[in-house]
Parts: sequence; structure tokens; C-alpha cells
Amino acid sequence: MDTPRSLEHVLSMQGGDDDVSYIKNSYGPAAALASSKTLLTSAIESIKLTKSGSSCHVKIADLGCAVGDNTFSTVDTVVEVLWRKLITVTTDGESDQAPEVEFEVFFSDLPSNDFNTLFRSFEEKVNGSSHKYFAAGVPGSFYGRLFPKGELHVVVTTSALQWLSQIPEKVMEKGSKTWNKGRAWIQGAEGEVVEAYAEQSDKDLVQFLKCRKEEIVEGGVLFMLMGGRPSGLASQVSDHDSRLRHLFTILMDQAWQDLVDEGLIDEDKRDGFNIPVYLRSTEEIASAIDRCGGLKIEKMEVLKIADPMNGKQQEFMKDLESYGRAMANSVQAGLKPMIEAYLGPDLTRKLFKQYAIRAAANKECLEKNYFYYMIAVSAIRV
Repeated sequence: MDTPRSLEHVLSMQGGDDDVSYIKNSYGPAAALASSKTLLTSAIESIKLTKSGSSCHVKIADLGCAVGDNTFSTVDTVVEVLWRKLITVTTDGESDQAPEVEFEVFFSDLPSNDFNTLFRSFEEKVNGSSHKYFAAGVPGSFYGRLFPKGELHVVVTTSALQWLSQIPEKVMEKGSKTWNKGRAWIQGAEGEVVEAYAEQSDKDLVQFLKCRKEEIVEGGVLFMLMGGRPSGLASQVSDHDSRLRHLFTILMDQAWQDLVDEGLIDEDKRDGFNIPVYLRSTEEIASAIDRCGGLKIEKMEVLKIADPMNGKQQEFMKDLESYGRAMANSVQAGLKPMIEAYLGPDLTRKLFKQYAIRAAANKECLEKNYFYYMIAVSAIRV
């Protein structure tokens, strides 16, 4: 990361549809969506809608949409629930007098997102939906304003808010207590490093909420599903039962060290790379919403999601190289664009080759089941 603010131009999920693409490796977010569907449905049902005559125009935004089935699945759920809600509000339940309802959906992500792949599959996906909708792409960071005031009825963001807007500037100060030497992420890092991430995370979330407060109509809904941690868990992940500890720390740090040991990069180059992810606690989220104002929490729940790889462990035990590739592909789906911008394509291929080798040698990961935490929050614009 040469500059703290360069992330907006390089941070994205891996595009396309090959083996390392987000489309082929988004089973974790898909599992989280499935577990949170009831909460999402409940959140949409809590929207405060008023009678609006014979027609209605509803605007929905999916922020940090990425690519693939997950974003379409989320939007389909929102549209279906809103449709039922609107029938109830405008016709008192008599569906034979259903109003003319038009849905407009904005798919938004950073400009580096693979919008081409997203919209190439749009027609097929929307034609398979029970209710059609208009769609548009909105490139930009959700840590800034994206829409006019009072424009949106529903905003959803799933598996995106754990990504920070930038690496904290303090962490980029070589030789300081916040210089994250020898690590790619903050799990197990010095307290000063974690605190710097926590400060950036809080600043980002408050900014996100302030922007959405302006854009959502009164009575509208904000639904957030993000990687997080439950109350009382000080570390970013539970050391003994989260595969994320291996994905972002043990295996990642080993692969970077391999490049150093082979003389391909120096230690400063290794130490200058940091993964911009922070897993907030429920208290941190609630505090940010309270300080922002204009939004009232309806529900907040910690979801314990079984790692989708658990079901493949016996299969992988018979082919450890396949397991190593699967782990490397999973990480590349989220980090490859950023690492490639930092190292270049050749060293990035080398890094993930070493990552796959290290994962294949780490048989202990296949000897127990893992899980991860997500936090679901629904809030009403008041």
C-alpha cells in the first residue's frame, strides 16, 4: 500500500468467472445470506410505507454489491417482500386491485468492481425473478454520498462493511508502535495496531451512517450484514475455531515470509502490506448508530455461521493439494486485485502458489469444524 488512500482504486472482489473469481468462491457470503434471510425479511417488513394512489415507485440500493448470485438473491428477497407489503398497504390485502408498482434497483460498488460481469448476467437473473425491476450501476465508495437526499426506500449492504476505506495512516508509519511488522492482518498484532484499526473502523462506520441518513427517506430501512465479533470477544477472531485465523494470518504470513526468504522482496515490502479488514463488535456498531442519529436500531443479532468448507473436509483429506488450491482460491477472490496492485502479477502468482503449498501442508485445518461470526443489523430512518 504505497498510500493510505489508494485502496478505492484497487480494492474489489476478483472479477470474471475463473477458478479464483469471487463468483466461484463466494460460498461464505452465500451461507451468511442464507442465515440472515429471516432477519432481512423482517427488516423490510418494518418499513413505514403510506398509501400512494394507483402507482408506486420504490428505490432500492445494494451497496458493496460485488458480482454473482448473492447480490441478485438479496435484491430478489427485498423486492418480493416489498411487493407483498405494498399490496397490503395500498389495497388492504385485496390483491386483485394491486397497484402499479415499479422497482428501481441501484447496484453500487467501487469503480474497480467488475460491473461488466455483473450486468452481463442481469437479464437472465431478473427474468427469473417473480417481479421485474429496473437496474442501474452506481460506482463509488459507500463511505461517501452516492445518492440525492431522501431518494432511497431500502438500502442493503452484505459482507462489505468489514472492509475499511483505507489502511490507518498510523499503521503506515515505519518504525512506530503501530507499524505492523511481520503481519498482513491485525489478529495477534500489538495493541497499538489494533487500536489504530478500531479508530479507522469507527470513523468509517459513522461516515457511512451519516451518508445513508441523508439518502434514505423517513421510514425507510437500512439493513447491514457484516463480518463481526460478539460482545466480550476482544480478539478479531476466536483463535481455536475460526478458519479466518488461518486464511488471513498463519498461512498469509507464511507465504509473505517465503517471498522474503527467497530474496524476492525485502522485509519492508512485506510489512507495508496490510489487509484492510476490521471485525466490529456489537457495542462498536451500536455506539456508531447512536452517535450518528437519525437511525433507530430495530434488530441486531450475532450469527454464528458454519464454514462451508466443513462439509468438504473428508474429500480434501484425500487430496491435500486440492485443499491447498481451494484455500488459495478463496483468499484470491477477495485480495488478489489489491495484492496484484502492490506486488505486480508475477510476484502475486508466486505468493499464492506458496500460500497453496502452505495450506496443503497444514493438515490440522481439516481435523475440526470451523465457523465465523456475522452481525446483522436492521435500522429505521427516523
